Formats: sequence, C-alpha cells, structure tokens
Amino acid sequence: MSASGGTKAIVAALGANLAIAVAKFVAFLFSGSSSMLAESVHSLADSGNQGLLLLGGKRAQREATPQHPFGYGRERYIYAFLVSIVLFSVGGMFAVYEGYEKIRHPHELEAWYWPVGVLIFAIIAESFSFRTAIKESNELRGSLGWTDFIRRAKAPELPVVLLEDLGALIGLILALGGVGLALGTGNGVWDGIGTLCIGILLIAIAIVLAAETKSLLLGEAAGTEQVEKIKEAVVDGDTVTGVIHMRTLHLGPEELLVAAKIAVQHDDTADEVANAINAAESRIRAAVPIARVIYLEPDIYNAAAAAAGVNPAKTPGGAGTPGPEAPEPGAAEPGPEAPGTPAGTEDTGPTESGH
Repeated sequence: MSASGGTKAIVAALGANLAIAVAKFVAFLFSGSSSMLAESVHSLADSGNQGLLLLGGKRAQREATPQHPFGYGRERYIYAFLVSIVLFSVGGMFAVYEGYEKIRHPHELEAWYWPVGVLIFAIIAESFSFRTAIKESNELRGSLGWTDFIRRAKAPELPVVLLEDLGALIGLILALGGVGLALGTGNGVWDGIGTLCIGILLIAIAIVLAAETKSLLLGEAAGTEQVEKIKEAVVDGDTVTGVIHMRTLHLGPEELLVAAKIAVQHDDTADEVANAINAAESRIRAAVPIARVIYLEPDIYNAAAAAAGVNPAKTPGGAGTPGPEAPEPGAAEPGPEAPGTPAGTEDTGPTESGH
C-alpha cells in the first residue's frame, strides 16, 4: 500500500484498538456494565476492520492478469465496503441489542472503578490514534474541509480510519456518561441508554462509509483539477488542436484511466497523428502521474458543424451526449450534396494507445 493509503494510521489504530478491546472486556467481567461489553465488541470490530484494510491494500498490489487486465486496485474499495458491513452488523446492531436488553432488565453496576478507569485509558489511547489519522490526512486534503475530504478521497483507508476513530471517541464519551449516570442515580437503565446510543452512532457511521465506498466501487472520475491538467496536457496547438470529449475513471486510488477523442488537422499524415498521440500521452503522465492507462482517438473537428449544433459532443472539451437526431461521434455525416446540412466530421478511426 502506498503512503497515501494511510498505513501508519491503520497500524496505529489497530494497536490501540486491540489493547483497548482487552481492557474493556476485563472491565466488563468485573463490573457487568453493558456499555463496556458494547465497547469491547466495538473495539474488536474496529481491530478486524483495520486488518481488512491492510489485507485489501496488500491484495490490491497484485499484478494485472489476462482475466483482470486493469489490475486489482479496486480491491481496496471492496475491503473498505466490507468494513462498513462489519461496523454495522457486529458493532452497531450488537450494541443496539445489548442496550435494549439492559434497559429491559437493568442491574446495578459492580466494581464501578474498572469501567471508569478503562474508559479514561481508552479515551487517551484513541486520541493518539485519531491524532495520527488527522496528521496523515492533513498531508493529502490540502485546502479541503473534512467533509469534502471524506467525500472526495479516492483512497478509502484514511476516511475509514478517521470516521472509526471519531466514532470510537464519541462512543467512549457516551459509555462514560452512561456509566456515570448509572452510578450517580443507582439506576442501571442509564447504562443501557448509553449502550443504545453507541449502537445508533455506529450504525450511522457505517451507513456513511457504505455510501462513500459504494460510489468508489461504481467508479468515480478524476477530480476537477486533474481533469483540467489532462486537457491542458493533451493539446499541443499544432497537431492536436483540442479535446472533443473526454472520460476519466479511477481503476484504483492511484491508477487513472483516461479516454479522449482529440481534434487533429485534416491534412495531418497518419505518422504525424501517431507521433502526436504518443507525445500527448507523455505530457498527460507528466502532468498527472496516476494516469497510467490512456486511450486517445483522433478525429477531424469541424467548427461549423459544432456551432450549428449537429453534434454537441464534437465541441472541444464538451461532454454532451448526442441526441437521437445527431450521429454518433466519428460516424459518417452528410456531405455538401445534402442541402441544409452543415459539413460533418471525418473520423480517422480509433487509435488506441496506453499500457
């Protein structure tokens, strides 16, 4: 996994959660607190989640095969999605069930100093883990706010660890509040209410994670800044005069596919077009290093036809989809003998290049 995958943050969270899970479970055995049991399962689930993230990062590094020619980069998204399922089912649903049972059948806490001491220790340990995740995220998010960073990040590990650590800290505070109120009032129902709140919190975080990783699994385009850099790199002002339309797709957090139809001069030779495409590929990779798979198709751009609206998709940089009355890009269009129809475009045929 690359540095951007947040390996340091994952390892820090894994170590903290394993230690905290053991401490919470010991506190549960001595006190009988349902909040401590829910938090024990929560920390154990988080530990398993960090293991899943590390496994996904390792498997994503496998070389491409004939069956999977674009490699295994998206495997990181799959394991991040599994994390959301584990957090929802093992962490959230268990805590909701345990809280409900404790509210129905409350009992007084025993050896209260165990849960209080462990919760204070856990808050300190989770704070260090959260600090590591924030530090690593700050190196990547730039000027983005935290909400935008979580929504736009293409590497799923750091957003997952950030949300898990945040949820863990809030959950610990809820557990401490539930235990404190149960001790102060002598009513064990408060311990159950704290447990129930922890479960609802975990379910909410799991839903957010599932929604974000689902979007990555479906396939997201490059960011706006990267798209602009690619468009600028394609055009050389000589052979390549513009971008007719372009699509990008993340094959993984650090691998981008670029497919574009580019405008070339009508009198360029095949050799000149091929050399221009190779040069454009080199410029794209220099501008956006993660653009590793590139397909460029040359076409003859007709400004008059585009201005007349025959085919909006032929407008340089446009992303319009041809309507029913408009021919597909590159399709033969009526010549001068078709009255009232602007001159069309001439398609030289697709030229694929890339690795």
